[in-house]
Amino acid sequence: MALDRQRIVAEAVALLDAEGLDGVTTRKLAARLGVQSPTLYWHVPNKAALVTAIADAILGQEFGDLTPPAPDQPWPEWLSGLAGRLRRALLAHPDGARVVSAAQLSVTMSAISELAMSSLVARGVPLRQARVIVLTVERFTVGHVLEEQAPRPDVEALKGFDLDAFTERHPTSIAAITDYFQAGHTVDDLFQDCLDVVIAGAAAKVG
Repeated sequence: MALDRQRIVAEAVALLDAEGLDGVTTRKLAARLGVQSPTLYWHVPNKAALVTAIADAILGQEFGDLTPPAPDQPWPEWLSGLAGRLRRALLAHPDGARVVSAAQLSVTMSAISELAMSSLVARGVPLRQARVIVLTVERFTVGHVLEEQAPRPDVEALKGFDLDAFTERHPTSIAAITDYFQAGHTVDDLFQDCLDVVIAGAAAKVG
C-alpha cells in the first residue's frame, strides 16, 4: 500500500488510541507502517507537525461540518453546543486534550475559533469581547478534559492516604461532591453546569 499523509495520520491516531500521546513516536509509527523513520519526514517533517495532524484528524471527526447559529438560536446556546462537541472530540481519544492543546497550528481548531468569534460578532458582541469569550470557553473545555483524562492515583500513590482525615479537613468539599453525585448527576452534567456558569457570566457582561 502506498504511503501517503492520510495513511500516516490514520495510523498515528490508531497509535494514539493504543498507547496515548507519550507512545506516539516516529519510530513506533514507522514500525507500524513498515517503513524507516526518515521516510515519514517526506510527509510530516517533525513530531510537532505530526501532533498537529493528529489534532486536526480527531477534531475533524466531530467537526466535519461547521455552521453558524440558526437565525432564531441565541448565541449562548449555540456556543454551549459547540463546546460540548469539542469535549466529545477530545474524549473520543486518549490524551485528546493534550494533543489539541499542543497543536498550536491546528487549522481545524482555528476554523472553530473563527466561526465562533464571527458568529458572536454577527450577533452584536463587540470584537474584543467575542475573542475573550471564545478563548475562555475553548480553554475551559480543553482544561476540563485535561483533568478528566489525567491518570487517576494508583495503588502506590494511595498508600498512606487517610480518607477520614482528608474528609475532616475538607468537610464542605466532600459534602458538595457527595450531594452533587447522590442527586444522580454525572460527569457530563458537571461539565455542562460549569460551562453554563462561564457562558452565563459572559452573556451578562455583554448585556
